[in-house]
Amino acid sequence: MSKSTPALDREAKRRLAIIRHVEEVTGNVALTCRYYGISRQAYYIWYRRYLAEGVDGLRTRSKRPKTCPHATRAEVVEKILYLRQNYHFGPAKIAMYLKRYHDITVSHSGVWRILKRLDLNRLPASQRYKRHDKRWKRYEKQLPGHRVQIDVKFIEPIGATKTGRRGGRNKYYQFTAIDDCTRLRVLRIYPQLNQKTAIQFLDYVLQRLPFQVQVIQTDNGAEFQTAFHWHVLDKGIAHTYIKPRTPRLNGKVERSHRIDAEEFYRMLDGVVIDDAEVFNDKLREWEDYYNYHRPHGGLDGQTPYERLKQKTTTQA
Repeated sequence: MSKSTPALDREAKRRLAIIRHVEEVTGNVALTCRYYGISRQAYYIWYRRYLAEGVDGLRTRSKRPKTCPHATRAEVVEKILYLRQNYHFGPAKIAMYLKRYHDITVSHSGVWRILKRLDLNRLPASQRYKRHDKRWKRYEKQLPGHRVQIDVKFIEPIGATKTGRRGGRNKYYQFTAIDDCTRLRVLRIYPQLNQKTAIQFLDYVLQRLPFQVQVIQTDNGAEFQTAFHWHVLDKGIAHTYIKPRTPRLNGKVERSHRIDAEEFYRMLDGVVIDDAEVFNDKLREWEDYYNYHRPHGGLDGQTPYERLKQKTTTQA
């Protein structure tokens, strides 16, 4: 055996010893097979391989089938890989997207196994599973408009560096309203954060939402104080503040801001936007996608608009 030839594995050495036992000791296949406790059929399979390929024919061969009709197609694996790497979606969300947009049915566990094989099964730390005793129980109002959560997200100037921000790039504030029942959202960017812009946003929300709002819920920020509070009441709508230092009580709007960061703002990386109107145009495109096309994990894969249609049909 040459130096470049890989060493035989243990099973191959055993098979070679059996063949040599027949040739050099007994000269009888049946006696050797009884001695080693193997079938004559197995012996002749090894012997034919030995005659055709030499000792390499005795190596252990993979029992994996050459083809698997149930294996996930390569193009489906590519789609799973794209959604995971670009959007950090989990198995459930990936399965929703494949079903909705590609009419491809893959189970959650099937997606997870593919991610596991690709060593992509662990999410970033901020999105990992939390034990049940670490999570807050989800609640949901049963009627559209029964309660609308409003909050503000500070937006770093898109495309700005730390030095660029000192050079005069504008600050922006994203006002977000989300309906507790349907998760339908209204988004708007403003260059200032005060009660005046909060009032403007409220009027914009009431104009945009396709149902009557009964309660507005906010945190205790300065932009939601006296002038805003009385403006809400003048509209015939109740206004409630969440308990101080408990952002979880505004959990749906807080969670939607995280989705914005992961699926919208991260995709704008490298794009310079320093104009509020241009910013709002892009934000409106994202809002439409969120409301009408993006399957929502909290709605069992429905979009907010589909949930709205379901609720209004049921009530009718």
